[in-house]
This record gives sequence, C-alpha cells and structure tokens, in this order.
Amino acid sequence: MKKMILAAVAASLVSVPAMAAPFDQRHPPKVMVKKQANKRVVVQRNQRHAPAVQYRNWSKGQRFDSRYARNYSQINNWQQYRGRHLYAPPRGYHWVRSGNDAVLVAIAGGLIGAVVAGAFN
Repeated sequence: MKKMILAAVAASLVSVPAMAAPFDQRHPPKVMVKKQANKRVVVQRNQRHAPAVQYRNWSKGQRFDSRYARNYSQINNWQQYRGRHLYAPPRGYHWVRSGNDAVLVAIAGGLIGAVVAGAFN
C-alpha cells in the first residue's frame, strides 16, 4: 500500500510542471504577426510534427490495417462495382475501399489478396 501511495505522489509531482506551463507554450500559434518598420508581416509557422496518420500504398501480401487507409469503408455490394473490375470475393475475404483503391482483405488475418488501383477514380 505504501508503494502505491508513493508512486501516485511521484506521478503527480512529475505532471505538475507540464500543467503549470502557460497556454501559449503548450499550444503555440500557427500564424505569427511581425512588425517591421510600420508594416505588419504575417508569417505562417512551419509544422514541426509529421501528420498523425501516414497513409500507405497497399500491395498484395501485406497486412491491412484500417488506421492507415485513406477514406476507409467496406464494400458490401461488390456487384455495383463490377464495371470497375471488382469480382466476387473468395470465402473468408471482403472488399475494402482505401482512398481510390479497392483492396481484397482476408477477414481473419488481414492479409491483402488483391489490389485494384484507381477503382474509384
């Protein structure tokens, strides 16, 4: 019990300086205005961090993860897209949309069986 209390106190002491920082330091402005010789110049701030999600280009044999898919949705009625080169999925597979691509994904393991690039252009 004593160890749990000490751990909780230590965690709260570590997190206090982060919460006490001024709002401007935690969330710096994206646009800054600089004054130069009676002029105001608007300067956009560069993004330091990469985007939270990095989208992928899929290929056969990879493991599909919907978190990395653009515009993810499952295709329930593949017959609608027969003109876009989609065919009946084999047992244990289903079609998924990722951006403009149609991806044939195994339901159980997530392995990619086929990719139809540009099916939704």
